[in-house]
Amino acid sequence: MAWRIGVDSGGTFTDVCLFDDSSGQVVVWKVSSTPDDPSRGIAQGVAEGVDRVGAAPAAIGYFGHGTTVATKALIQHRGVRTGLITTEGFRDLLEIGRQKRPDLYDLQVEKPPTLVPRDLRLEVPERLRHDGSVEIPFEAEAFRAAVRRLKTQGVQAVAVCFLYSFVRPAHEEDAARILAEEFPEAFACVSHQVAPEFREFERMSTAVVNAYLGPVMRRYITRLGDRLREMGMTATPHLTQSNGGVIGFDQAARLPVRTVLSGPSTGVVGAQEIGKMVGIPDLITFDMGGTSTDVALLAGGTCRLASEAVVHGYPIKAPMLDIHTVGAGGGSIAFIDNGGLLKVGPRSAGADPGPVCYGRGNTEATVTDANVVLQTLNPTHLLGGRMEVRQDLARAAIERLAAPLGMDPMATAQGIISVVTANMARAIRVISVQRGHDPRDYTLVAFGGAGPLHAARLAKELEIGRILVPRTPGILCAMGLLLTDLRADFATTRLSTLGQAALAPMEEAFADLAHRADDWFAEEHIAPKARRLTRTVDMRYAGQNYELPIPVPEGPIGPATLDALAEGFAAAHRRMYGFVAEGEPVQLVTFRVEAAGLVPKARFTPQPDAGPDASAAIMATREVWMPETGGFVACPVYDRDKLRAGNVIRGPAIVEQMDATTVVLPGMTARVEPYLNLILEAA
Repeated sequence: MAWRIGVDSGGTFTDVCLFDDSSGQVVVWKVSSTPDDPSRGIAQGVAEGVDRVGAAPAAIGYFGHGTTVATKALIQHRGVRTGLITTEGFRDLLEIGRQKRPDLYDLQVEKPPTLVPRDLRLEVPERLRHDGSVEIPFEAEAFRAAVRRLKTQGVQAVAVCFLYSFVRPAHEEDAARILAEEFPEAFACVSHQVAPEFREFERMSTAVVNAYLGPVMRRYITRLGDRLREMGMTATPHLTQSNGGVIGFDQAARLPVRTVLSGPSTGVVGAQEIGKMVGIPDLITFDMGGTSTDVALLAGGTCRLASEAVVHGYPIKAPMLDIHTVGAGGGSIAFIDNGGLLKVGPRSAGADPGPVCYGRGNTEATVTDANVVLQTLNPTHLLGGRMEVRQDLARAAIERLAAPLGMDPMATAQGIISVVTANMARAIRVISVQRGHDPRDYTLVAFGGAGPLHAARLAKELEIGRILVPRTPGILCAMGLLLTDLRADFATTRLSTLGQAALAPMEEAFADLAHRADDWFAEEHIAPKARRLTRTVDMRYAGQNYELPIPVPEGPIGPATLDALAEGFAAAHRRMYGFVAEGEPVQLVTFRVEAAGLVPKARFTPQPDAGPDASAAIMATREVWMPETGGFVACPVYDRDKLRAGNVIRGPAIVEQMDATTVVLPGMTARVEPYLNLILEAA
């Protein structure tokens, strides 16, 4: 018997999913996160999880992990003191950026702090032209002096970004050798290794973020690895990347910038696989946790992969699933703004002290407290009875908030839910309506600890007619770790015009990328038969400043490849911008290869139909506040573990399980499909 374990470490809870390869048994577990040292909560969750199934850590055959360590370090600016060495004349590029306001009409907007202060940004003589030819040779001694100066100023990490190093990395390679000689204890990052693409500011920002987070992630990974070995686990651990794939701990320690969306990415992967399983390809994922909500759109069962994103104000050139995040979670704090209006978030009570009902000292009402007062959440306990909650404390907090508003406490609690629902609806419109997609054409996949609790009202707000709640929604991000492959992405920028003359450069670029992918396959010990390569190229009309990724057909590069790219680009441009510029020259900009190492995944089998009668799963009746009826309504409470395929529930009703609570509104039905996922629809 070999157990596969996925662990997602969030802001409030650490989720553990265990899957038995031989029997198909799935066991889920939750423990409170330990923000001071996330590895402690992870080790505790794994130990309790394997003990729950009567296994030993040595029986773990696969360990996958999603983390928010890099994300939080970037948000809270808790990276290390970092230095930057760049081409003479470009030290201020990091601060000048693109000279764009983050929000054109916000007069109070503030740019995020520059991660490297000006006195730690140093210049050295060297200069490459756009074609890679040398204009000013690299002055090794000047660079050596710059490294020594940074060393005396107490930096722990050094980023190096030279002009046009993505075309010819020779100067940065020399710089890396000197850094290793002069300052071996520093975390070193040279830009062509982390982002070998054009656009100097974004490449510099990516290198700086990687260096800034490097020692933080390295310490965390070392500590976690030690804890897992001390437990007796022998499996090679893996960490989730922002692109939805996983990599080994060693590579994650070198490239922490690729893990800034580590946590939410596997939830999208899990939703994608469940959509394939039940035959619903067009999905909007809704992952609501304790501190934030992450949403993504999957058209045709695939989430768009962005090659560049702005994460908490910092441009990062790294492959990322196109996920949009808002500060709306169960721990989001409700407050009255200066205009006397009720607002919710983005400030959160987090895991410690957590919502008022946890009884750990917080006095500010949160979304969870509102749900406890409304009794959509169990008013006495959570986590299947393992966590006691104090409804009296939550009610007192809501009453304190209601008094200055001049509102009834129940109306105030419902107001909190309405405000947070509006916040989440706005996030979904960003990834759907603003990009030409009608959310009414999609199915809402609700997961995360609070997703199923709010999904029905969110779907109603957006006029979405169908909701899918996975079998284990509260730990779907951890489950996603058992459904994804090893993955790495490689890119190179070589500007050319689409035509016969582009064939040779294209063939050369993809051959170089395939060679780099082969090196990665060997490093990760991936068998040849488990290796997969996918090619794309970023394309644009000459004069445009934004590119569209276009798939490259398999097989040799030839005239048919050019035709396929031209057709693919025209279709993508029409879909994105609504027109095609006939006759305008088209450019090939950045060539990309996605390398996937296929690994065994968790597999599920459909269950026999047990009929529509779900009465055997009713475990209680609870008075729940329903604004649709204007007061409390007696709702049957169903035990999710006792629901069988084919069972039908008519709202209003509550479905409880250890990791989440699902609300079925009046006028809705919930059907258990063969894989035991819940499908909610308007009656």
